[in-house]
Amino acid sequence: MRHHYIARQWVPYGLSEVFAFFANPQNLAPLMPAWQKVEMDGLRLVDPPPRPSTLSGPLPRTMVAGAGTRMTIRFRPVPLVPIRLAWDAKITDFAWNDHFCDEQERRGPFAYWKHCHHVEEETREGTPGTLITDELTYELPLGPLGELARMLGAAAQIRSLFRYRQKRLLELLATGTQASTGPESA
Repeated sequence: MRHHYIARQWVPYGLSEVFAFFANPQNLAPLMPAWQKVEMDGLRLVDPPPRPSTLSGPLPRTMVAGAGTRMTIRFRPVPLVPIRLAWDAKITDFAWNDHFCDEQERRGPFAYWKHCHHVEEETREGTPGTLITDELTYELPLGPLGELARMLGAAAQIRSLFRYRQKRLLELLATGTQASTGPESA
């Protein structure tokens, strides 16, 4: 059975900066808890389409993964358990400074996973910023056993991971910490 989860976060940073942060696959690992020991195991980058001239703001100085980009990460799915899983994902949809979506491909912990990142400009109390909406649709494997696992903790773990991610995002944006693509990003 497929389930939906939505998380929203407002940050006092510009839309193009926030979008570029999320569109750089190298920024995924720093957004995940240290206990997961996330490692990028493979990346086949597809450049995004040219950015429309109607968009304002500086061009990203980091890697940006367009639709068709494939990546593999390895991680621990459960704290204190030494088992590591491989997770293959593909960027399936990309629109500059608006959204992109990633989906699990061949291997991963889910029977189905689609995660869309949406960004939009929003001013709060006179401060310009960006509203981030994460829309997740997922299904655990093993049918009824997967449903039981979801009820016993997997859904709570997903919520916890997104709360961690939101906290960590604020820390990373505040320090200007982003993965770069090389000397031109310095």
